[in-house]
Amino acid sequence: MAAPPVSAETSPSPLQSTVAPDVPGRPAEQSETACEDRSNAGSLDRLLPPVGTGRSPRKRTTSQCKSEPPLLRTSKRTIYTAGRPPWYNEHGTQSKEAFAIGLGGGSASGKTTVARMIIEALDVPWVVLLSMDSFYKVLTQQQQEQAACNNFNFDHPDAFDFDLIISTLKKLKQGRSVQIPIYDFTTHSRKKDWKTLYGANVIIFEGIMAFADKTLLELLDMKIFVDTDSDIRLVRRLRRDISERGRDIEGVIKQYNKFVKPAFDQYIQPTMRLADIVVPRGSGNTVAIDLIVQHVHSQLEERELSVRAALASAHQCHPLPQTLSVLKSTPQVRGMHTIIRDKETSRDEFIFYSKRLMRLLIEHALSFLPFQDCTVQTPQGQDYVGKCYAGKQITGVSILRAGETMEPALRAVCKDVRIGTILIQTNQLTGEPELHYLRLPKDISDDHVILMDCTVSTGAAAMMAVRVLLDHDVPEDKIFLLSLLMAEMGVHSVAYAFPRVRIITTAVDKHVNDLFRIIPGIGNFGDRYFGTDAVPDGSDEEEIASTG
Repeated sequence: MAAPPVSAETSPSPLQSTVAPDVPGRPAEQSETACEDRSNAGSLDRLLPPVGTGRSPRKRTTSQCKSEPPLLRTSKRTIYTAGRPPWYNEHGTQSKEAFAIGLGGGSASGKTTVARMIIEALDVPWVVLLSMDSFYKVLTQQQQEQAACNNFNFDHPDAFDFDLIISTLKKLKQGRSVQIPIYDFTTHSRKKDWKTLYGANVIIFEGIMAFADKTLLELLDMKIFVDTDSDIRLVRRLRRDISERGRDIEGVIKQYNKFVKPAFDQYIQPTMRLADIVVPRGSGNTVAIDLIVQHVHSQLEERELSVRAALASAHQCHPLPQTLSVLKSTPQVRGMHTIIRDKETSRDEFIFYSKRLMRLLIEHALSFLPFQDCTVQTPQGQDYVGKCYAGKQITGVSILRAGETMEPALRAVCKDVRIGTILIQTNQLTGEPELHYLRLPKDISDDHVILMDCTVSTGAAAMMAVRVLLDHDVPEDKIFLLSLLMAEMGVHSVAYAFPRVRIITTAVDKHVNDLFRIIPGIGNFGDRYFGTDAVPDGSDEEEIASTG
């Protein structure tokens, strides 16, 4: 289950993400010896026992049951349609950490294959595979020279950056965004670019030294040791290092005898006693994998949360928070509200007056940004003491689909503003918001972020979007939630969970009905703006799904 591709401009937003070691192939120009080594690698396949395939995937026990894989493929990326349910409670804080599984075992024992089989059998969204191979330390020049001659011990605990591993795993368990180094096995070095990884209900951490550090062990909720015969591991390592990492047979065998085998005997095999489960024969042991999957499913069921129901019953009859700012209800503003609320208003007029309100709303919101005194010289040669923006940059983030209608107004008043998007929809079986996709600019943590949605009813989707920004290290007091229309319930929900988020709107209605529609409201904003059909049952699905 691979994550969407990473672009240079943005951080990716994997929904079911896999981070495995980057294994470059050989250069285009191959020597005769290298070609012969590849042939040798192919012949090694005959020495390996067949891996069991064709096992039927485990039936999904969650509410997201589908017969086909939950994804949409485009020419550039894969978007998963099974969303991530809330990982936080009505207070906006994470109630339980992600479930972390450690997979240990010797080199080429089949850890990654077992991990992928667990992911496939789990059949749930937002599973992260984290490889220890990504965390080799940066080598000195002398160590680089030793590695080039197969004289550096990559199978020793000192070869790994445990401090970075531990901090990364802690952040992932807390639901935060992390940066993963990309290791090049051909050059024995880290690449310049790092992978951004975010969102995990289950974390599978695999590596030869997965159980070698006491602090790391404490972060693992389940520890699995993959026990595979040494002869099979040697054949697999020969095949892998020759065909995928550009090594020759002599060098691989030399490294195996000098470092790999002694390290297994001294550091890896003794950690088997620390494992909760030992899986003999690796990926061929489907019984053990099924037992593991059943246990993980039971743990996930214990972590299920019901956020929307809690929001609907909380914070009622409280005064509106001081962090709320409502655009002054002038006759002009009230007149535009009258037009867009009228069910007889044509689509063209609805769009025109909505855009006017959006422009006024964003201009009003910009007045809450930090400004500092600055002096400029006028064409007449006189000094003028004015104000200038005191932040680094402004980024707009729209909650799809209705929120993207506010992007042109933001671009019209903020030159060179960066734009991100978040897709949140409601699970029709559970009624809970689910995160399906996000695309955020790099280094967003340094910016003031204008979070845009056209209507907010219960606040469930808005809370999820704010939580995503916080997980990407955006300070709470740098987030501005903008909406054309909000219900009091949504205002209270966001303000209670995130008291330092500034909430800005053009109007606040008092009530939400049983279908979570704002009363008196505006109807389904997206349907009226884009000219799409309303939901047949009369419920405002978009108001629930992407703006609730």
